[in-house]
Amino acid sequence: MSVRNGSASNVDCPISKERCIQDDLELTELGPLLEGPGQPAAPKRVASAGPMVLDEEEEEDEGARVMTLPLQAHHAMEKMEEFVYKVWEGRWRVIPYHVLPEWLKDNDYLLHGHRPPMPSFRACFGSIFRIHTETGNIWTHLLGERGDRGMVVGIFHVFSMTGKLVDYFPGGRWTLFTLCCYISLVMLLALCFPRLDYSGIALLIMGSFVPWLYYSFYCSPQPRLIYLSIVCVLGIAAIIVAQWDRFSTPRHRPTRAGVFMGLGLSGIVPTMHFTVAEGFVKATTVGQMGWFYLMGALYITGAGLYAARIPERYFPGKCDIWFQSHQIFHVLVVAAAFIHFYGVSNLQEFRYGLEGGCTDDTLL
Repeated sequence: MSVRNGSASNVDCPISKERCIQDDLELTELGPLLEGPGQPAAPKRVASAGPMVLDEEEEEDEGARVMTLPLQAHHAMEKMEEFVYKVWEGRWRVIPYHVLPEWLKDNDYLLHGHRPPMPSFRACFGSIFRIHTETGNIWTHLLGERGDRGMVVGIFHVFSMTGKLVDYFPGGRWTLFTLCCYISLVMLLALCFPRLDYSGIALLIMGSFVPWLYYSFYCSPQPRLIYLSIVCVLGIAAIIVAQWDRFSTPRHRPTRAGVFMGLGLSGIVPTMHFTVAEGFVKATTVGQMGWFYLMGALYITGAGLYAARIPERYFPGKCDIWFQSHQIFHVLVVAAAFIHFYGVSNLQEFRYGLEGGCTDDTLL
């Protein structure tokens, strides 16, 4: 209620309340998502105590408040639509860690530059070209996806030129399946859904074992089936852990990393089996085991850094945008995928040179 020349004006009262409602909505509801990093939150409007009025004027004021309730609801909807529109147009601003909702609080060593919750896929995809804590995670996946797509195009070109490779080796289809699944999932996973991001990494690790086990134990179907089953069970377990609400909190971050490390270490048994059966020299040369050792080392190193949150643990607030553990994990996983592809390609070429034949004294 506005006071003009010592008297109450019932005409100006709704207008002043409307402005107050508009300011309060913007400051209290939209402010935390739209304020820039380091900017202090705007203080809330505090209503000053007005002069004493008669009972009749108070009753009229109550009536005016009742009349403005639909107007308040209308302006609340307008502000919400305006906020959604701003996010869609990419005009949102990054927010500090303490403003994030609980389901987005994963790493308390990243203090600033967080992306607010996105209301739509369109807004989420639009955040690709903005700078925030997920920018490095997005682009490490996008660049890896481009590289994998180029490799798949090359594989299809080779298949179209020879035609025999797929006929002799159904495992070639597994290689394509693994890469294509990675390509189709990677963009969506890294953008808006952290849990699906981890599930995609688990799927990639699980899929990377399939062509290697297929070609390494090509002439020994029984151990091949056993190892493939174990890897698939562990991979599904890793995906379940990544999707389970109980394990999505920062307290269970070591648990998630441990599951990924366990999935990567599951290749030790078939690796030792293959090395003992073939001999170390042949396993590391013809069997391409040296590349697979390097792949496993990259997986384990990335998971260890992710679990320990290194380097941001030692430099809080310094690795908010670049060089955080999650980004390093992504880079190492993508590098391991390329190394794995190179090793499997050499192993596949060796198998193609034998024209699908098996000998009695070798697992190859």
